Amino acid sequence: MGRDRRQRRRRAAALGGAAVAAKKHHDAKEAARQEAPAPAGDDQPSQDRAGDGMTPETLDELKQLGELHEQHVLTDAEFESQKAKLLGPA
Repeated sequence: MGRDRRQRRRRAAALGGAAVAAKKHHDAKEAARQEAPAPAGDDQPSQDRAGDGMTPETLDELKQLGELHEQHVLTDAEFESQKAKLLGPA
């Protein structure tokens, strides 16, 4: 009986810790969103307005490719091939 109680307490503590971490992450994202300056001009959905048509997802993927290339996980040819796929025709 005591063992079951300890297991339940450990589970509750683990779930509570995960909930606290998730809340902190959410709060940090909300704070960053509120601190970001409002986009000037029209109210289109969130797309990168740099004029190059790249979305934040594409930028993240390029960053990951660059990191893999720096760590020598990808060869130069593999890196260039994947980068070309992401960037599309020039």
